[in-house]
Amino acid sequence: METLSNLAMGFGLALTPFTLLLAIIGAFVGTIIGALPGLGPSNGVALLIPISFSMGLDAISALVLLTSVYYGAMYGGRISSILLNIPGDEPAMMTTLDGYPMARQGMAGEALVVSGVASFVGAFLATIGLMIFAPYLAGVAYKFGPAEYFALYMLAFCTLGGMGSNNQAKAALSASIGLALAMVGLDKTTGMPRFTFGDLHLQDGIDFLVAIVGLFAVAEIFFFIETHGKDSAIGVKLGKILVPWKMLKRTSGAMLRGTGIGFIAGVLPGAGASLGSFLAYMSEKSIARDKDTFGKGNPKGVAAPEAGNNSAAGGALVPMLTLGVPGSGTTAVLLALLLTLNITPGPLLFTERPEVIWSLIASLLIANIVLLLMNVPMVKVFVHILSVPAWVLLPGVTMIAFVGIYSLTGSSFDMLMMVGFGVLGYVMRKLDIPTVPVILGILLGNAMEDNLRRAMVLSNGDWTYLFSTPIAIGLWIAAILGFIAPIFLRRLLKKPPMPESDPTMVGD
Repeated sequence: METLSNLAMGFGLALTPFTLLLAIIGAFVGTIIGALPGLGPSNGVALLIPISFSMGLDAISALVLLTSVYYGAMYGGRISSILLNIPGDEPAMMTTLDGYPMARQGMAGEALVVSGVASFVGAFLATIGLMIFAPYLAGVAYKFGPAEYFALYMLAFCTLGGMGSNNQAKAALSASIGLALAMVGLDKTTGMPRFTFGDLHLQDGIDFLVAIVGLFAVAEIFFFIETHGKDSAIGVKLGKILVPWKMLKRTSGAMLRGTGIGFIAGVLPGAGASLGSFLAYMSEKSIARDKDTFGKGNPKGVAAPEAGNNSAAGGALVPMLTLGVPGSGTTAVLLALLLTLNITPGPLLFTERPEVIWSLIASLLIANIVLLLMNVPMVKVFVHILSVPAWVLLPGVTMIAFVGIYSLTGSSFDMLMMVGFGVLGYVMRKLDIPTVPVILGILLGNAMEDNLRRAMVLSNGDWTYLFSTPIAIGLWIAAILGFIAPIFLRRLLKKPPMPESDPTMVGD
């Protein structure tokens, strides 16, 4: 009953005309960002954080806008996957396997409707799961002390780097860069400057918003320049969209199974939506009687990964809100938003700021319904947007990045630093080094250092204190397994081959 009364309070705060308008705008913009190949939810949310601040939005309005963008981008990723065989982002990659063959067989409309409904089922049920499980996890988090929090941060670095990278050494290097950048600025304990090289601009440390926009958005601009934005300027034709009721009924089981698998994958720190969609697809294929049709246009091969990646997006919010540890790259960006709004995620958030949590959950439910209404009948609008030429898109993204950061900080030094982070992001992507651990290092580095210092003070310098409780030991074991396991899992879980790309055949 307490959950329902809290949810009613959340709807009371979120169901205003202004926040509803923000949810619609966020869902629309997010779907466009998700549909455009290469941008993805992380870039979309990173770009819009400075804009939401320059608009003077309060905490709840900013959360409604940006979570709508987040969910919208997760929905939108499927459009270019099905029509162009180009995933809008990494989690949408599995949708290409059966979505694109369906489009080639003249069933593009059916594939878009099935994937839109599967996205809704996955995201809606995951939000209900977040509503039920997050308060329990927050209750467990009360037992956490400095040793447990330090082990938890290690778990976040090991798993997020381990799962999201093809090479553990590169993930560790990226996390080290992030932690080193977090050390820049005044030492909180002694007040002495560290790694500032006498520059006053660095005394306050590195603003994580500058780093996020640089590493994601500006690096993407450099890639646009390099490729001439060729992936975003492909014309697509689509016929009349009808709701395939029989196909929806046939794929309902795949949607529910994909949702369950995706939610569990999302709750695990570091696993994220990519693993959720991959496991949902592979498990659906393994139990199907018609295995041979997977990869050739089976609707279940569209429904399962779409439900999986959208439910993983909801599941990733559970550890982020209750423990302050992001479950994916995009939730790391959302964590930055919460910290900027002076909201500290963790177990106390549920008791000290219930209005923020429950209005966020209510806004997620609203955003899902808005997205379903928007994505099924209006899908042709988003298909037209896919043909936006690079000469329009590139200056637009550049302008949003620079204006957004300057309106927040008013510092030309920060803009130069943003370009520097853009170059760093470009080089890291060229070298196949993940950039998310850098963000995680800047975000969590100071909290990790504080907890380590507190643990050393409490134990009088005894390092074994870090392994003194069963929770801490369990987290250390999970961290080690999370770092090592992907090395072996990559050999076992070989990804199925992608279908051949032929955009000229798309359309019905």
